Amino acid sequence: MPAILPGDTDIYAITDGRLSLGRPLAVVAQNLLNAGVRILQYREKKLKAGKMLEECRMLRHMTRETGACFIVNDHIDIALLVEADGVHIGQEDLHVAEVRRLVGAKMLIGLSTHDPAQARAAQAAGADYIGVGPLFATKTKEDVVAPVGYDYLDWVMENMNMPFVAIGGIKERNIAEVARHGARCCALISELLGASDIAAKVAAVRKAMVRCLQV
Repeated sequence: MPAILPGDTDIYAITDGRLSLGRPLAVVAQNLLNAGVRILQYREKKLKAGKMLEECRMLRHMTRETGACFIVNDHIDIALLVEADGVHIGQEDLHVAEVRRLVGAKMLIGLSTHDPAQARAAQAAGADYIGVGPLFATKTKEDVVAPVGYDYLDWVMENMNMPFVAIGGIKERNIAEVARHGARCCALISELLGASDIAAKVAAVRKAMVRCLQV
């Protein structure tokens, strides 16, 4: 079955053990998948490689069981070892062309972008999708670039013809406006992981997005 791209679904969930209210990763992931999240990215910056590999093997099994797309952030070696659906990289990581040499044609490559030049370069290099952001200030990632706001999102909508996910500080309270600017897939981290009832939060976020599209 072809991997799910951001253009195919609405919510792109990203893991972060620091924000999960002390709940085990397996519990958080199962809640997200049971709620219908169809793209799950593993992003843990503070763990040793062995632990990350163990957790990614678990998530690969869980996402296969539910038909969800599994993306590994940064760690190309781990993505290959667990046969993830894709890898997501940043501007300071290996170039997309070099990553493609490692992962082959079947694995998705996502690239974070912050301006039009980076978006055009990502497409030219063969990225499968881009991250657009950070739209708003966020504390879930260290050394994050300044918020790009809606101007860059608007530019992507008008000028790019490739799948993208909006990211950075997106919450239930602002996701409707993000959707009004054209984002059909949004990445959420703390808003989902920090919810006491993850399924209810996923439903509320989806409702806000749909409500915007009906206006």
